Amino acid sequence: MSDVDPASAGDAAADAELVEQGRKLFSGPADFIWAAESTRSLPPMKMLEIAFAGRSNVGKSSLVNALTGRKTLARTSHTPGRTQQLNFFDVNGRFTLVDMPGYGFAAVAKNKVEAWTDLIHDYLRGRSNLARVFVLVDARHGLKDIDNAVMDTLDKSAVSYQVVLTKTDEVKKADLPGRVEATRAALARRPAAYPEIAVTSSRSGAGVPELRAAIAQLLAERGA
Repeated sequence: MSDVDPASAGDAAADAELVEQGRKLFSGPADFIWAAESTRSLPPMKMLEIAFAGRSNVGKSSLVNALTGRKTLARTSHTPGRTQQLNFFDVNGRFTLVDMPGYGFAAVAKNKVEAWTDLIHDYLRGRSNLARVFVLVDARHGLKDIDNAVMDTLDKSAVSYQVVLTKTDEVKKADLPGRVEATRAALARRPAAYPEIAVTSSRSGAGVPELRAAIAQLLAERGA
C-alpha cells in the first residue's frame, strides 16, 4: 500500500506544471519596446503589465535578467540608480514587463530622485492594465520606510502586489525563515498585498522558476 498522499501528489504535479508554464513563458522573445520619463510619455495600454519596483540597490535589474534568461535585458550596475525611467518589455507577446526606476538612494541630484519617485507613484496610481507589482526587498535589510510608502500607494490604489525578497544567498540559512516571517507579519493588514512572499537569489537562481510560475499563473487567471 502506498504511503503517498494522492492530494499531495496532485499538488506537486500542478506545481511542476506551473513551473514548466513559467519556463516556456520566459523562454520566448523579450524585447524592449518603450521608455517613459514621465506619465505624459507612457505607452498605450494594451497587454497586461507586470511591474518590478524596489529600492535602487535591491538587485531589480539582475532579477529581471534572471527571469528572462538574458544577461543584458535590463541594465545592471554597481552604481545604484542607473535605471532612470520606466522601461517596457514585451515578453513573448503575452504581457509587458515594466522595469521601474529604483526609488530612494541614487548617486544623482536629489531633485532627480524626487522626480523618479513621483513618476513611480503616478504610474502605480493610474495604470488600469497593471496586473501586479512585484515589490523587491533586500532580504539582508527587510522593509524600509520608503518601501512602506510605495505599498501605501498600492493599497490606496487597490493594485495587487507581492513582496519578493532578493539576495537571499547573502543571508544565513538559519536566519532566512525569520526574515520571511517578519515580512509576512508586516504585510498582514495590507489589503492589496499578496499573502505569499517570494524568496529569490539572482546569483544562485533560487526561487526564479517559482517566480516565473507565479507570473504564468497570474496571466492564466487574467485570461492573458
